[in-house]
Amino acid sequence: MTMTQVPENTATTPTFVRRLRAEMVGRPWLRPLLIGVVVMGLLSIVRVLADAPGLTSGTTFIATVALASPILLAGLSGLYSERSGIVNIGLDGMMVMGTWFAGWAGWQFGPWWALLFGAFGGMLGGLVHAIATVTFGVDQIVSGIAINLIAPGVTRFLSSQIFVGNDDGTITQSPSMAEGIGRFSIPGLSTFFSWLNDQEWFFISDVAGLLEGFTKNMAWSTFVAWILLPITAYLLWRTAFGLRLRSAGEKPSAADSLGVSVYRMRYLAVLLSGSLAGLGGAWLALEVRAYNQGQVAGRGFQGLAAMIFGNWRPGGLAAGAGLFSYTQSITFGAENSIKALFLVGALAFAGITVVLLVSRKIPQGVGVGAIAIFTFLYYNTVSQPGGSVDNQIVYITPYVVTLLVLTFASQRLRPPAAEGKPWFKGQSE
Repeated sequence: MTMTQVPENTATTPTFVRRLRAEMVGRPWLRPLLIGVVVMGLLSIVRVLADAPGLTSGTTFIATVALASPILLAGLSGLYSERSGIVNIGLDGMMVMGTWFAGWAGWQFGPWWALLFGAFGGMLGGLVHAIATVTFGVDQIVSGIAINLIAPGVTRFLSSQIFVGNDDGTITQSPSMAEGIGRFSIPGLSTFFSWLNDQEWFFISDVAGLLEGFTKNMAWSTFVAWILLPITAYLLWRTAFGLRLRSAGEKPSAADSLGVSVYRMRYLAVLLSGSLAGLGGAWLALEVRAYNQGQVAGRGFQGLAAMIFGNWRPGGLAAGAGLFSYTQSITFGAENSIKALFLVGALAFAGITVVLLVSRKIPQGVGVGAIAIFTFLYYNTVSQPGGSVDNQIVYITPYVVTLLVLTFASQRLRPPAAEGKPWFKGQSE
């Protein structure tokens, strides 16, 4: 998974672009703010042009925030592990373990215990991965694949021994939880943002719809997922623990020479990784108040894709998770919103094309420009009377975008230097 970072030729970069980048270096909050404004502005324009209020409605963003939660937790899980130097593609299996333990604990003790035991179930998968990769130096990809293959079999066996014959439990489903974890809205703010969104004012109402998604009808499990985002950012980049963990993933021999226990940091990182993946599985179980076989449905891999999309950073990871969940939430809405999503894509690709051409990246610009033209032609076709969109095309959109990011922006992706490389004490890179 290691990618080579090629330095950009700044001599061919326009002056205003270099100045903007310099401003962003001095103000790290400026880049995400600008990106957010551009994205919301784009959605506002398309909402008006295509007459698709569902594109930025509060209902859409409430669903987006909720659906992003398990993907976000899976991405944060991968972030801890890979920042310490351990590739963890076993997230899907760890999430499966989390769903089973959450289903059992929720049935026995209640929803909050489901969160705790879900994290414990995922941590067991993390422990297996840590023993195999950190202690014995097993290939990290092979270990992760093994966990993904073993976890469904383990949970099915446990279900046959514990769930079958109890209430509505079967070999593929736990008995239902007596109650859900509960939801909440922020008084005043949720009502105000909902009213503002209904006015359909350009940009203002669209931003209000986004804020409504974070203030109205939010499950407590969703709140736990999102609050872990700033906690992770602070822990990894503002504490001594985070510095040691990241040093183990960048230069383990140097970290070891300074007294950092690389083994300990990697064990802790992979155990935390498993716990967060298990929490993602617990979120899925709490959403339907039961464990169901197959309910993870590849979200562990979506979390990994979101992490790479975000360049191993919490903020970018959240954007990637939001991209996946937003496109999924649109499929639940009106047909007009689904069609409008392709106009959003066409305009976004056109904007990226301009940026690439201005930066004198001609081959990349031509490639993205061709995609922009194709997307617009497709939108023009489906927007005709009688035209319709296959929801599966919308569902694969975030995967296509992720592949495009890897293709055209691979020079800017910077994974931890020692990621995926086994290390033993006394060994130099």
